[in-house]
Formats: sequence, structure tokens, C-alpha cells
Amino acid sequence: MKKLTFALTPFALALSLAACATAPSGPSTAGIAPSFDAARTEQILARTQRLHLAPDLSALTPGEHAAVTELLAAGERMQRLYMDQRHPQALAAAAYLEAHPELSGERDLFRMNSGPITSTLDNTREAFLSVQPEAPARNMYPSGTTRATLDAFFATHPERRDELLDDRGVVWAATPENRRRALSALDRHPALDTLHPGLRARLQTSETYLAVPYSVAYAEDFFFIFDRLNAAADLVESGDPAFARYLRLRARDLLADNYEGGDAAWVTGDFTGNLNAQIGSYETYDDALYGVKTFFSLSLLVRDRPRSEELQAALADIQNVENALPYANHREVRTDIPVGVYNIIADFGQARGANTATILPNEAYLARQYGRTILMRGNILLNEDIFQETHRAFSAAVVESQANDLTPEGGFYRTLWHEIGHYLGVDQTSDGRDLDAALEDTADLLEEMKADLVSLTSARILNERGRITDDQLRGIYASGVRRVLQKNRPRREQPYNTMQLIQWNWFMDRGALRFEDGRLRIDYRRYPEAVTSLLREVLAIQRAGDRDAANAFVDRWTTWRPELHEVIATRMRESERTRFTLVTYEAIDGAQP
Repeated sequence: MKKLTFALTPFALALSLAACATAPSGPSTAGIAPSFDAARTEQILARTQRLHLAPDLSALTPGEHAAVTELLAAGERMQRLYMDQRHPQALAAAAYLEAHPELSGERDLFRMNSGPITSTLDNTREAFLSVQPEAPARNMYPSGTTRATLDAFFATHPERRDELLDDRGVVWAATPENRRRALSALDRHPALDTLHPGLRARLQTSETYLAVPYSVAYAEDFFFIFDRLNAAADLVESGDPAFARYLRLRARDLLADNYEGGDAAWVTGDFTGNLNAQIGSYETYDDALYGVKTFFSLSLLVRDRPRSEELQAALADIQNVENALPYANHREVRTDIPVGVYNIIADFGQARGANTATILPNEAYLARQYGRTILMRGNILLNEDIFQETHRAFSAAVVESQANDLTPEGGFYRTLWHEIGHYLGVDQTSDGRDLDAALEDTADLLEEMKADLVSLTSARILNERGRITDDQLRGIYASGVRRVLQKNRPRREQPYNTMQLIQWNWFMDRGALRFEDGRLRIDYRRYPEAVTSLLREVLAIQRAGDRDAANAFVDRWTTWRPELHEVIATRMRESERTRFTLVTYEAIDGAQP
């Protein structure tokens, strides 16, 4: 197998790109030092699983090998942008750690968290370097901005809400320096002026806040990525023209802050080669203020052809699943969704970690016009070490007789239909609004819960139609139960964990789970109705689009009882060997010890 190595570490990368940073000068490391003692750092790292991904790249053509190098360079720049989005001192912290190689523990924490803030074993978020505490504004809104301050501004300037809450734009204070900074980017890159008609005038006249498109805020980085994507397209053109078209369109999309062209090519293109890539900013999970700003990622993937062909056949029943969902506004859905199993070459930005699968694009109008693509990450989903940790927690939580109901296959197919679930059900409110605009910071939580519940519904339907066996169904149901059990009480800004706690409480309320002698017993007979009833509730909330009602629902179903939840959580914590995952990649890190 040919080995690909991209030389720069995340720390060296941040340092070497200081001239391209969003600030006028390089990041200052003044005042930065470790804030955790060695014991606190080691406490987290002792519970960290180290996962090294080294997929077989022997099937790549010479052109694809060369294209991988270009795409890895683009990914490294995306990683840097993501760090900058999440914390205003992330790049300074990276430069500090590059200058202090002896701080190996802090470097591992930084790598694992893409920045200087880490999750602790108590599920708190704390700075392990002496930087500002994590704030809901991240680095996407002016420092110190709160929801209350922006809501008050929108109350008197409602005409600016859409502009400032655009999903691919950063909000800056309208200072003379920031105004000059944005206009200078347009002066240096006339293409941006052309692709954003009217922007210059808005930047010159806007008061209080500036709405700055990503391509302008991060102009130098974007033009670097633009060049890398076009270079990669040239290298794969002869063997995979559809993938080449996607790369060129996505390069242009980034400069326009409009992904329609690239998404259409990505979803509908007949990729004939071995590569695929998720490129851009899609997910809003990191925006703790409004839940609308997208954060950067790039995933470079190599196709697993046999598994991909097997999965494609599973989509024949997708319309039957849609028709069985408990709501009245069913629609025709495409059965030719591109779905594939891939192995990760490298992940960057928000995609980095043990992400199992993706379905994109998210925008409802793009999904309606072109469909969506599903990327199953095989070397994560089928990783034996990850499954063993999952199984230990499940075995600690449920009665002994049900401990072996959980299987790797059950998790794989539950995850597949979770991703398909995003394509089904409600995609707009009853009055035609997009769900993220209507539900804001609760939209992601409800959408992920809907997808979980659709996945479990589809398993029942496939079993009734003879597509999967009773044993396979039980494995999927068991995976659904493991999915919802929490080792700590979730924070409200954690959409996945919060929606999982809601399911746990609902299943207890409906008798699908029972608490017996310090463990949980799954009632598989009551499980389908518990799923259906909760899915009906979620679809109705999404359809209504009432953010206040959605939050009231969340508040009602996120109770945490010491005599129940904490007992199970303690058992799971005591069983665990690892809580976190530190992923490295052969392609950029080389062989790991």
C-alpha cells in the first residue's frame, strides 16, 4: 500500500499560516500557559481511546494519489478555519503548543478538541490552557455577544435578522477597523465583489454589526482552498469526470457562499473513481447562540465498493417507510439516493473524530430538488475496539440476559437508516418555513431525534416485509437503546445527548424500558409503540414550527433522577475503559506507535 504523508502538524500549520490569519497579524501567544495540572490532563487522556486510520489505498490511480495530496492540503486549511471559528484564541494556542513540544498531554487534548477547550469526565467544558472561557458566541459573533443583546437589536431592526443570521457569514462589530478589513478583502479579490452584488454598499453603510460572508472574512484561506480543489479536479478528470466537476463547482461555491452548484453535482453525479469528499460548512452544532452558523469540515474518503453495492439495494423500501410515518403530510421521496460505504483517509474540522455517517445537503430546498447523499464511514462503524467499548457500557446498563442483544450489525443498520431518516418526514413547517429558521437552537436536536426514531421505525417495517430477521431487528432495537443511555447529565447545548435523554425518559414512561434492581430491562413488545408515539410528537412539533413549544417539550422530558439515571450512568462509567477518542490518520500523521 502506498503511504501518503502530509507533513504539517495542526500546530505547525497554525504557525505557518499566521500571515493568512483572519487577524491582521499573527496570533499572539502572550499569557498562554497550561491551566490543568498533570493529573487533570492525565485523567482525561487515561480515558481516551487512540484510533489510527490507515485505509487501503492500493486501488487509487496515480491521478487519485496526487489528488489526495491536494485535498489533504485543503483539509488542513479547513482545520485551521474551524479552530478559528470555535475560539478567538485557538490559533494562538496552537502556536504556543508548537513552541512547547514537551507539553505532549496538552497537545493531545488540543488535537482531540480542535482547540483549547476540553470536555471533562463530568461533562463540563473547561479551558486546559489559560485562554478565555468558552462562550456561546464562539468566534462567530462579537466578543461578549449574548442572545439577549442580539434579540434586542433584532426587535428594533427586524430587516437585518436574515442578513446577520445567514448560515455562512460571520458577525463583526461595525468598527472602522473591521469595516476596512472587510472592504480590503473585496479590493484584493475582485471576484468576491462580483459574486456578492450589493455587499460592498452594505459593508460601507451598516451600523452596529457587519454581516461578513465567509469568503470575505477568510478570503486568503478560501483562495488557497479554491486552488487546491481545482488542482485536484485536474488530476482526476480523465478517470472520474463527475468527481472533477464536483470539485470545481465546490471551489466556486466557497467563493460565492452558495453551495447549490456543488451540492447538485455531488448528489446527482455518477462518480466512477475511488474517491469522495465532503467539503465546506454544513452543520450548526457548534453555534451555541442561535444554532444557525455552519462550521467548516472536510472529509476525504475512499470507496468500499462491495459494501456500497449491498447497501444500495436496501433503499428499495424507502417510500414504504415514509408512508408509515405517523403524520398526515406524506410526500413522494426518491429511491435512488446515492449511498456508499467509505473508509476515511482523513477528516478535518467539524468532521474530525469518530463520526459514523453523514447525509447532506441539509437545506430543505436542495434536498427537494436534488436529493441527498449518504456517506457511511466503514472504518469507524465496524471498528472492533469502538464496538467493544460500546458493548461494555450496554452490558453494564441492561439486565444480564439482554447484554448480548447488541451487535455491530445492529449498529451499522441503525446508523444507515438514521441517515436516511433525515430525508423522510417533515422538512418544512406548515406555513412554509425551513425548520432551522423556525426552531433555531432546537432545530438540530429535533431533527436528530426524528432521524433516530425513523431508523427504528424502518427496522420494524423491513422486518414485517421479510427484509431483516427477528434477530437482526432485536440487534437494531438494542442499538437504539444503547444510543439513548447517558454517562452524565447532558448540557442543554448538546443536541445529540439532550435528544437521547428525551428518548430515554419517553421509553421509560411508555414501558419500553423498566428499572429492575439497578439495571434496565428492554420490553421489546412495547418498544415499537413507544418509538411511534414519540415520533408522532416530534413530527408535530417540527410541523408547527413553534420554538417556544419545542423548548417546553425539551424541558419537560429532560429530567435527570438520581435514583434512576444516575444509577445507570454510574454503572456505565464504572464499566468504561475509554470515554473519548483521539483519531490520527496515516495519510497526515504517518505510522503511529
